[in-house]
Amino acid sequence: MFAVLVYGSLANAIVFQGRLREYQVIGRHLPSEANPTPKLYRMRIFAPNEVVAKSRFWYFLGKLRKIKKANGEIVSMNEIAEKRPQRIKNFGIWIRYDSRSGTHNMYKEYREMARTDAVEAMYQDMAARHRARFRSIHILKVVEVNKIDNIRRPYIKQLVQKDLKFPLPHRVPKASSKKLFTPTRPSTFY
Repeated sequence: MFAVLVYGSLANAIVFQGRLREYQVIGRHLPSEANPTPKLYRMRIFAPNEVVAKSRFWYFLGKLRKIKKANGEIVSMNEIAEKRPQRIKNFGIWIRYDSRSGTHNMYKEYREMARTDAVEAMYQDMAARHRARFRSIHILKVVEVNKIDNIRRPYIKQLVQKDLKFPLPHRVPKASSKKLFTPTRPSTFY
């Protein structure tokens, strides 16, 4: 029997293991005598739960405006559901990420059934191709690309052809009531 203690960055790794959800967070500066009706700031945040979504909201708002959690409040927070979760869609994602050499802007396209699935695929892709961590990737915009002419990447364009087929040239037959050991090898080409 042993106990597991969680500290620092390991705790962050455990938090982000769940599937991502999309939240709309609306916050503002606390009202004061000088400014009784402060401006509202709305963001769409991809996070595994509400706590992480609020944290990311304050992180980004602190970078954009002179507002932090201590002198601000969250007015509204709700989860955004996918309108048509059974339909395949093409998504374009604009991101900014920090690499070892500097900060880079990037546009990527994914073919998924939901915005959250496309963002999850983007995080996996960035981790694999660029060794970018979750904390160093900032999602600027996620857009559903409706028109085929607006698709930029050839690896997504090839999937939206009209008569797309996936031939199976090398099929292995199911083991039926044949003998277990035969003198000839089975042919898998038809």
